[in-house]
Order: sequence, then structure tokens, then C-alpha cells
Amino acid sequence: MATLCRVLLLLLIFSDSFVSIRSVGVGINYGQIANNLPAPSRVAFLLSSLNISRVKLYDADPNVLSAFANTDVEFVIGLGNEYLQKMSDPVQAQAWLQQHVKPYISQTKIKCITVGNEVLTGNNTQLMSYLLPAMQTVNGALANLGLSKEIFVTTAHSFGILANSFPPSTGAFRQDLAEYIQSILNFHSQTHSPFLINAYPFFAYKDNPDEISLSYALFQPSPGMVDTNTNLHYDNMLYAQIDAVYSAIKAMGHTEIQVKVSETGWPSKGDPNEVGATPENARLYNGNLLKRIEQDQGTPAKPSVPVDIYVFALFNEDLKPGPISERNYGLFYPDGSPVYNIGLQGYLPRMEYSASKKNLCLYTAQLTCFGLFDSYFLLSGNAFLKFIASSRSITAMFLIAKTYPIGREYREAKDGENNETLKILSELCTIVYDYIDTIVLIKM
Repeated sequence: MATLCRVLLLLLIFSDSFVSIRSVGVGINYGQIANNLPAPSRVAFLLSSLNISRVKLYDADPNVLSAFANTDVEFVIGLGNEYLQKMSDPVQAQAWLQQHVKPYISQTKIKCITVGNEVLTGNNTQLMSYLLPAMQTVNGALANLGLSKEIFVTTAHSFGILANSFPPSTGAFRQDLAEYIQSILNFHSQTHSPFLINAYPFFAYKDNPDEISLSYALFQPSPGMVDTNTNLHYDNMLYAQIDAVYSAIKAMGHTEIQVKVSETGWPSKGDPNEVGATPENARLYNGNLLKRIEQDQGTPAKPSVPVDIYVFALFNEDLKPGPISERNYGLFYPDGSPVYNIGLQGYLPRMEYSASKKNLCLYTAQLTCFGLFDSYFLLSGNAFLKFIASSRSITAMFLIAKTYPIGREYREAKDGENNETLKILSELCTIVYDYIDTIVLIKM
């Protein structure tokens, strides 16, 4: 058993050495308007391999919350617009929390509930009037359950709630929405919860491609713009949009409320009139965005407040209505392959697992550990790696574990741009994830 534990520890170290190639400092929107998405248990492995630890849902899917139990992933869950009227009733709000939050909160990290999505830019004024009471009632119900310090309540807004956003210092909310927004800002101030905005430079570029620089929208090198009121320089549109929201909030008397981006992204495909919706532009936008987030910087107007963003979206969703772009915001296809390369290498297991498979895997691993042979001492360097890659067996997995220096070899190959070694190591990575039971054993 001591040998088993030692091997498992080495395998875990090895897995972290090059499966999670880069840490991702952003959250991800996990939408499910599709009929071909992988099971949540498989998605949990994908996100783990990507090192993504913040996920935003549009509902409170019990299958998802259960699949991510005992992980480090923090969740934003959603109450759809159809619930707003009911959530104004304290009894129904309490019942919803008892059903959708209380059973999971001990094992799954639920940190936020969004009440409604883009309500104020819809055409239903009655729904708008339900929004704040629903937020207040849900927050009160959380307090009754002793969860108001652990879970905050907010709502996500479309960038369309702004009447003006350029230059950023003159940002202002629409006058017809001022009454609603002022009350919501007061709620945020009282509960210390963030103001969420869905901000898409793509929409601005699509509507005005002759006036807006594509490079500026994509975080590419460009002259950018200078806000003549503040002399602040902006080298990308998203950060200018965020600061415009801060200015609009300030104009309503609040400077203490943090703005978070609940959605941003760029489609890889669109209708003929959706200018700029291409795989290359989507790759540039999201890839450059991740690089900026890694720098842990704020916006020009809020340099000490790191930008907090949820990328839209994890998968392409084939059943979403609307233009073609709506079905093509995903970073990944439903089979787990990337839509384009932005440096994220994640792995989607080919099958789901069960407790019985875990037990079988443990038994197999014990037998395998007793029969480990010392191929590493007969082969060296790429010859050993090729041997393991060709064997495609569970024994090979533990041979990898026995030779922990492989993690170092990966880093050295990456630094030295040794493409042959990197290719072999990538194949090894694929083998590991082909053998889902081996990964289950790691995660036990």
C-alpha cells in the first residue's frame, strides 16, 4: 500500500506538471442550451484540466452542482427571468433556496446568485418592477438560512443600459431606466455586492466597423484613445466600457460598488451581416484577454482593482435562438476540442465513471504497482517516451508516475522549443485522459 500511495502521489505531481499547462485567472460561462453537450461529470474534468475555478451558470442545475462537489470551483448560479414574480414572495424564495442551494452548499462552493439576466433592456416593464423586490427577497431568505455572508445576490445587465459610454468619463445610464438602476445601486451598496455587466466589444464593432478600429476591439496594438476629460489612455475597448460603467455609477452617487464583467466574448462564426465574426478574431480577442487578465491589472480609471471577468462561453450551444453568432461563442466544441487555439489545453474524458469503476481501478492499480518494471533504466530520453506512448496501457501510466522527471523534461522541452518532445508529451497527456479510471484514481 505504501508503494501504491507513493506512485499515486508521483502521478498526481506529474499530472499537475503538464496537464494544467497554464492557470486561467478568468471565470467561464457554462451555458447548456444545446442537445449535444457532455455530461457535467466530464465537464468537471475538462475544467480541472484547464485550471478554471470559477463558473457561472444560468440556472441551478442539480446535475452540475453535484458533479462539482468537493472541488475548488466557485459557482455563480442563476434565477431565470421567469422566476422574478415568484421570488418577490418570501415563502417561495425560501422554498427555492431550500431546493436548489441548501442540499449542495456543504460540498459545492456556491458564491453568488444572479436574479434575472438583462431584465432592464427587455420590453417587459412589469418584469422590471419585479427585479429589485426579487433581489431583496432572495437576499433576505439567504439571511434566514444563515447564508447571506457566504452568498451574495446581484443581477446581470446588458451594456445597453448605458445611454452614453464615450468617452468613458461621461458614461451615463439611460434616463428611462434611472429609477430602477438607482434603487439597485442602493441595494448593492447596502449588501456590498458587485454590479454585473455583459460587455461585448464585438457588438460595437459589428455595428460600426468603419468607425471603430478592429485592433482596438481585439486588444491588438493600436493608438487607442485618450479620454480628454481625464487624460487617461485606453488601448482596448473592453476596459473603456468598464470604466464607462464606473462613471455612470459615480454619476448616481456611488463610488464604492465594484463592477464585474459577467459576460464577454467574441463569436467564431456569424451571419453575413455580422462583421468580424471569424475564428481568427475570436482567437485574438479571447487569447489577448487572457493575457491581460494574467497581468492582474485594473482599468485606467481603477488601476488598483483587478478586472474580474467571466468569458462567454465554455461550449458552442447549438440550440440557442437568434443569429448564427449566438451559437458560436464557445471556446470548445461539445467533444472537448478547441474551436481555436488560445493556449488552453484541456481534456474531456471519453466516458463517465461510477463508484464501481473507482473500486475496480483501485484494485487494478494495486496489482499494477506490484508488477512495475524498470524500463526507464533500459531506455532514456525520447526513446522512453516513445515506448510509453506506444504501449497505451495502464501499466504505462504508472511507469510515467515512476519517472517523475518527465515533468521537468516537459518544461525543458517547452523552454527549448523542442517540438518532437512536446508532441510526444502531448500524446502521453491524451493517453492519460483516455484512461478515465486512472484519472478518477488520482482525484479520489
